[in-house]
Amino acid sequence: MNSRKAILLPKYQKIFDGIGENIKLARKRRKLTAVQVAERAGIHRATLHRVEKGDPSVAIGIYFNIFKVLNLEKDFANLANDDKLGRKLQDLDLI
Repeated sequence: MNSRKAILLPKYQKIFDGIGENIKLARKRRKLTAVQVAERAGIHRATLHRVEKGDPSVAIGIYFNIFKVLNLEKDFANLANDDKLGRKLQDLDLI
């Protein structure tokens, strides 16, 4: 098993911490236990714990499965949706 630790600057780790906390709050608002969410997402309870702690080394597909269980897949679909910088760069190329 390949267990590399993802290394992030603290300001980026805070983003993952926030996502993990939001997932945990969404689970609790729905009155779902960690075991229930883990089983429905097809993951181990320890993996859900890592996600809720903001572990950036967890695969993005696992994050998606958890979002699906929580009925938040539309939120997931909005990741990188509004690429303002990319559009500006593209527009500069057109000039």
